[in-house]
Amino acid sequence: MKKYLFFTILLFLIEAFIALFVRDRFVRPYMGDFLVVILIYCFLRIFWKAQVWIVALSVLLFSFLVELSQYFKLINVLGLKDSIAAQLILGNTFQWGDLLAYTLGMVFVMLLEKIKIQKNKELIER
Repeated sequence: MKKYLFFTILLFLIEAFIALFVRDRFVRPYMGDFLVVILIYCFLRIFWKAQVWIVALSVLLFSFLVELSQYFKLINVLGLKDSIAAQLILGNTFQWGDLLAYTLGMVFVMLLEKIKIQKNKELIER
């Protein structure tokens, strides 16, 4: 799926820009989390042809598990607290707001996919 590849690359570049250059209290912590679940969703859709809701729920559960690992300080338990790669992937700090951002990101994806499906149905009916 070329469109999912395109959006994966675009969102990755946006996420990298946010990580490298944005130092605020909204875009980096919340928009970054909102966008990262969309990035993961688009990446999975390149390879995984499952129903939209299955992929979206899988991404949401994965994101919640990563956040839960932050709550339990898994990075320290694994002895990876000095690893920059582990910090980027697993993160350091649990925040309830992150769970909301992940959820809103997946709701946004589901709405876009529903609109896309509806438009495709309308085109077929014509």
